Amino acid sequence: MTILDKIIADKYKEVSLKKSIVPVSQLERSALFDRETSSLAKALQKSETGIIAEFKRRSPSKSVINQSASVQDVAFGYENAGVCGMSVLTDGKYFGGSLDDVLLARASAQLPILRKEFIVDEYQIIEAKSYGADVILLIAAVLSREEIKTFSETAKSLGLDVLLEVHNLEELQKSIMPSLDMLGVNNRNLKTFEVSTNISKELSTHIPNDFVKVSESGISSVAAIKDLQPFGYQGFLIGENFMKTEHPGESALGFIRELGK
Repeated sequence: MTILDKIIADKYKEVSLKKSIVPVSQLERSALFDRETSSLAKALQKSETGIIAEFKRRSPSKSVINQSASVQDVAFGYENAGVCGMSVLTDGKYFGGSLDDVLLARASAQLPILRKEFIVDEYQIIEAKSYGADVILLIAAVLSREEIKTFSETAKSLGLDVLLEVHNLEELQKSIMPSLDMLGVNNRNLKTFEVSTNISKELSTHIPNDFVKVSESGISSVAAIKDLQPFGYQGFLIGENFMKTEHPGESALGFIRELGK
């Protein structure tokens, strides 16, 4: 089994348990469930920098990244830095995150929040909405076309943006449909965990212009973003680069200032 296979197998068990404890009707009564969402896709289209900054404590590939950071401080810092959106990891076992991180980020900032999760059930989309997220991530590598269609249409019915992540041309071709807002290319090979932005360049011509193009993983320099912008990318998801520093918000501010020069 690959690490992704393990994560997905655990996720099915986790979601099954959650559904037995907290029914959908309870999630729908959340104070945040009827909140008007903010569109990350629109924010990226208006931005010259397109930074989506992540809150991530650890990962299977890097182990501990930053265990001491406060999600409230980071959210406030990211918003102050002028990022377009904030990605919040909510997987507990492999990334040290939780839905409470989304809740705390929502209380601390107005910017669009992406619930970054391994979504395998519509229940998780309702959860995302009830905890104050604006955007969900769908991963083509672990979903069928029918699941992508069902999940993305559910998200749109709740007012959530959808970022669909692909790793190769086959995943991209099975996934293109009107209920997506953004198509993200993950530069990390899920089998070897090696990273190269060449995959973003290779797939860029296959992504229709109806979708906001996002490049994810392995972006740690201003030069990397400037290299990808001519290929039509408007969004850049930056995970570990800010979080591995003592003050992620200040790091993001310096990065965005340099990018704007």
